[in-house]
Amino acid sequence: MLQYLIFPSICCLIILLITRKIAINIGLVDKPNDRKHHHGHIPLVGGIAIYISIFLASLFILNTPSTPNIMAYLLGAFLLLSVGILDDYIDLPVLPRVAAQALAAIFLMIDGVYLHSLGNLLADNILILGSFGYLITLFATWAAINAFNMTDGIDGLLGGLTCVSLISLAICFALGGQEDLMIWCLCLTAIVVPYLILNLGWPFGKSLKVFMGDAGSTLIGFTILWLLLLATQGENAVINPVTGLWIIALPLMDMVLVMIRRIKQGSSPFKPDRSHLHHILMQQGLTDRQTLASIIMLALFIAGLGILLEQIHVGESLSLILFLFLFMGYSYVLTQLQRQHQNNLKKA
Repeated sequence: MLQYLIFPSICCLIILLITRKIAINIGLVDKPNDRKHHHGHIPLVGGIAIYISIFLASLFILNTPSTPNIMAYLLGAFLLLSVGILDDYIDLPVLPRVAAQALAAIFLMIDGVYLHSLGNLLADNILILGSFGYLITLFATWAAINAFNMTDGIDGLLGGLTCVSLISLAICFALGGQEDLMIWCLCLTAIVVPYLILNLGWPFGKSLKVFMGDAGSTLIGFTILWLLLLATQGENAVINPVTGLWIIALPLMDMVLVMIRRIKQGSSPFKPDRSHLHHILMQQGLTDRQTLASIIMLALFIAGLGILLEQIHVGESLSLILFLFLFMGYSYVLTQLQRQHQNNLKKA
């Protein structure tokens, strides 16, 4: 088991150290501006290093032939990575980014990976999607990619939430007897850890700091989506589709609430602002590290609760209802905190 963790992790660390130097030389860096308050020009190489590490692991370490649809995933991930690098470098318009996300989803669907059903949500009837499943898969791809992209707001948050999702999926695959996919999830977690260390500045300080960039966050969202489809669809499914919502609950709920709030304000749902969960917690006086720890612990709790509901055989419709109540509670609390902050600003 150790070879699935140690070698990919060391490989990713080495690639990060090499690519960050190249990125600095060619200008693939994130510069401070009105929204970004970091110090200095930070290399945007997290996604590049993670993809190369995944590719090498699939060639030399992992049992790739037994992993379903790996080539479709690698091809789609490479496309998204390439477009993401261009976006990080020259700031692409929305259309080519959305087109790349759709094409990556099509690669999976051609290989048979898509949402066939939403599970047993209607009494005793399984909700089969048929051809409509392709459209839902396109939407799910867009949602997963953008949900994880929007979490990349403070150091460690995207990497930490990625590890929560991957470890949760590893547990689900282990409980379902899918050892190869469990190993894949653990290997991916080991690959993300070196990025997380450099991103947080542990123990090397900020001199080796790196960011994911849009290339990395897009890759992460697509990877989690691929694994969720493998976990919830087909004869070898190990969890119900609704359980997948619990596993990525925080990124998903944050994205939906932020978009609803922006639309109500008459803004574009994609216009950046400071209304995300991490912004609101920091407005309450938490430091960035306290905010990070709070969000990761909450994500672990929610994902663990979802897996528990699955294991004790709570009905899928009830699980969905509980998730919707969770979202309503989340929305209420964050809305109240934001109003409180705005009122305090008016009084100041």
